[in-house]
Amino acid sequence: MFDLGWLTAPLLALALLAYSFRILREYERGVVFMLGRFWKVKGPGLVLVIPGVQQMVRVDLRTVVFDVPSQDVISRDNVSVKVNAVVYFRVVDPAKSILQVENFMNATSQLAQTTLRSVLGKHELDEMLAERENLNLDIQKSLDAQTDAWGIKVSNVEIKHVDINETMVRAIAKQAEAERERRAKVIHAEGELQASEKLLAAAEILSRNPQAMQLRYLQTLAGIAGDKTNTIVFPLPGNFMDLLRPKASGNGA
Repeated sequence: MFDLGWLTAPLLALALLAYSFRILREYERGVVFMLGRFWKVKGPGLVLVIPGVQQMVRVDLRTVVFDVPSQDVISRDNVSVKVNAVVYFRVVDPAKSILQVENFMNATSQLAQTTLRSVLGKHELDEMLAERENLNLDIQKSLDAQTDAWGIKVSNVEIKHVDINETMVRAIAKQAEAERERRAKVIHAEGELQASEKLLAAAEILSRNPQAMQLRYLQTLAGIAGDKTNTIVFPLPGNFMDLLRPKASGNGA
C-alpha cells in the first residue's frame, strides 16, 4: 500500500488557491473587506480574495427597474386616488451602496413609495392627470437627492396609472362637459360680436353711397328670384310708379 498522506497538503493548498480567485463580469464590482474593515473596490476581471482574511460582496452596476406598488394618495384638493409608478436606478458608488445602507434595493423601494405619496399630495387631481411629465421630474429629483448618500442614481421615474373611483369619474365627465359648453358659448358670442361689427361697417358704407345701396337691392332681388316655392312681396321704387301714372290717365281720356 502506498501512503498518499503527503498529497493532502498540496491538494488542500491548490483547492484553497482556486477558491481565492473570483471572476467579476464587466457590469460587476467587488466590495472587499479585510478583517472586517473596508479595503477597496475591485473588478471587473480576475480578482484574488484571501480566504479567512478577506471577504467580498458583489454589486451589480446595471440599471434596475422596479414597480412601485399602488399607493393611496390624497391630492391637495382632497381627492383620494391610487397611483403606481416605475423607478429606474443604478449603483454608481459600490462602496456606499454596501456601507451606508443595509439593503439598498429594499431601501430605495420603500423611499420611492413615501416620496410618491409626498410629492403627489402637493398637487391637485387635474395636475396629476394633465402634467405627468412635470410630476415625474419632481419625483425623480426628490428621490435622487435622498439616495445620493447611498451611492444610488435614480435616472427616471414614470407614473403608470392614476386610478379614481367611479363617482369622481362622473364628476370629472360633468366638469368636462360644462367646460365644453362654456367654450362653445364663448365662441358663439365672439362670432356674433364679429358679425355685428362687420354689419355695422357695411351699413356705414352703404349709407354713404346710394348707388351701392341700389346695387345691393338688385342683388338681393336676383338672389330670391330663383326660389319659386314662396310668394315674395317687395316694394317698388317710387320712379317706377311715376312711369305707370301717365299711361293710366291716357286710357281714361
